[in-house]
Amino acid sequence: MAHDTDTDLADLAHLILNVGRLVRARTPDGPGVVPMTDTERHVMRVVDLFPGAAPSQIARRTRLQRTNVSTALRGLEDKGMISRRTTAGRGVAVHPTERAAANLRTLRAAWARELAGAVGADLDDVRRCTALLSRIEQHFTTEAVASGSDHIDG
Repeated sequence: MAHDTDTDLADLAHLILNVGRLVRARTPDGPGVVPMTDTERHVMRVVDLFPGAAPSQIARRTRLQRTNVSTALRGLEDKGMISRRTTAGRGVAVHPTERAAANLRTLRAAWARELAGAVGADLDDVRRCTALLSRIEQHFTTEAVASGSDHIDG
């Protein structure tokens, strides 16, 4: 039975959301892993992808309210995950710290172990899937900045 494009795309979105939740549920806690709220994780992802971004750019890319981004940035700074540097004028650039990089390495190793059992040795499919999901992520984070769209809570 043939699917229409909308059904296929909706199925993909549904799977992305559910798999993300399932991977998150299997993410380790404990030593070497900095506990973060969902909003802090979302903001940290954008800081990792766009080091040196201003808080307003982070808000646009995450589609979160600026006040929520500010709260997340304060929390991340308190946890040693980001540093803020003054730029020309009154600007601020947000950068990940070495602690953030170490935390991400720990998480990525744990995620790799978890996914290895699910996908086996078919790395060609993994690479194609990663490329597709990266393209989707890039589209949404770039679109938000280009359109200057209003922020929504996520």
